Amino acid sequence: MLVDSHAHLDMPDFDDDLKEVITRAKKNGIEHIITVASDYQSNLKGLDISKRFKNVYATIGIHPHDAKDANEKKYNDLTALAKESKVVAWGEIGLDYYRDYCPKEIQQREFIKQLHIAKDLNLPVVVHSRDAESDILKIIKKEYSSDRGGVIHCFSGDRKLAREFLNQGFYISIAGPVTYKNARQLQEVARQIPTERLLVETDCPFLAPEPVRGKRNEPSFVKYTAEKIAQLKRLSLEDIGRIVTLNSYSLFGIGKNDQKEKITYKIRNSLYINVTNRCTNNCVFCSKNEDPYVKGHNLRLYQDPSIEEILRAVGDPAKYDEVVFCGYGEPLLRLDVVKEVAKKLKEKKVKTRLNTNGQGNLIHKRNILPELKGLIDSISISLNAESSQKYYELCRPQFHNGTYEEVKGFVIEAKKHIPEVRVSIVDMPSEIDIRACEKIAEKELGVPLRKRLYNVVG
Repeated sequence: MLVDSHAHLDMPDFDDDLKEVITRAKKNGIEHIITVASDYQSNLKGLDISKRFKNVYATIGIHPHDAKDANEKKYNDLTALAKESKVVAWGEIGLDYYRDYCPKEIQQREFIKQLHIAKDLNLPVVVHSRDAESDILKIIKKEYSSDRGGVIHCFSGDRKLAREFLNQGFYISIAGPVTYKNARQLQEVARQIPTERLLVETDCPFLAPEPVRGKRNEPSFVKYTAEKIAQLKRLSLEDIGRIVTLNSYSLFGIGKNDQKEKITYKIRNSLYINVTNRCTNNCVFCSKNEDPYVKGHNLRLYQDPSIEEILRAVGDPAKYDEVVFCGYGEPLLRLDVVKEVAKKLKEKKVKTRLNTNGQGNLIHKRNILPELKGLIDSISISLNAESSQKYYELCRPQFHNGTYEEVKGFVIEAKKHIPEVRVSIVDMPSEIDIRACEKIAEKELGVPLRKRLYNVVG
């Protein structure tokens, strides 16, 4: 299931076969399409299309190319149209200094005006930015402090620019060019964007992705963009589909968000067990209190699941590459549950992994690692700092200041009982001395180190 978050179905390219185009999209798993307006007439046509097709939604707005033709009457008319039930955003609006079809001062004036209209209507905005990023950011920071946020469509900038827009509460939408062989910068951006802020689009009829480059683009082709992003992020197409569907619901209110809490959840071909939401750390970089979703799965638990509930949720574990004790809390708080479930999994010769903060011995006031021998094949322990002081600042453990040294001792002891042991850190160069952590992992602990992207979970 996917959502094409930005199409132009109103354009003449689709006049002869629009119904077939939308049918093809549905057959290819494109659940919803947002047809985006540009000039005054396309607003009317796009809204009409959204009314004709159940799975199509519309936006209202005036593109920067046409900003010189905007006036109060048109804005009043469009504001009335924006209250229609199928309208989900205001846009596309913004600045375009590349084509230069409209003087910059007029573009800026009308962009500000439309940001204010969107805010008054409580609609998210769809922003077009081309060779105008500095002015776009300046205007957004000054003129648009809306909880509804918006999306930077067809993003083509670098990581720094993406981070600036993310910090303003915007989603980033990736289009077909990410599939092009020479799009290394965009591919790196797509790899780094937190999936919780990611959308995909066609911008059709333009920018057809590989392997249909050169043809008229259409919503069914958004699957090629999604497949490329899945490859870059080492996820499955199913993962990306679930994620962008949730994001589209969060931003535009389209589709369904009826997910109940997950005891188990699949990412790639691994099954994760959400053992508990409780944790002995209160890390500054942990997002669980603000966002219960990981890769589109709702992990907020209202009570810890029983062994029986976990095993039922696991089902047949043989179809997965591995089963991971993880979730949004510290699994070793429920050591007996981990052991019993792992025992059942090992009876079926399933590979098991445990993700932990390494405080299991502190929690249970004994060396618990011999109890995991033969039950856990691989363990990943969060190191997260280069010193005890830094660990205490970032992870804020409920135990004493010596917790960091206890975690390192847990790593060393784990090597005696668990076949594969590694440590991990969050990639926060401004806070964590990554080189020092690499040296600790290699020289002191003798285990591999994995860097987890900041603000990217799962």
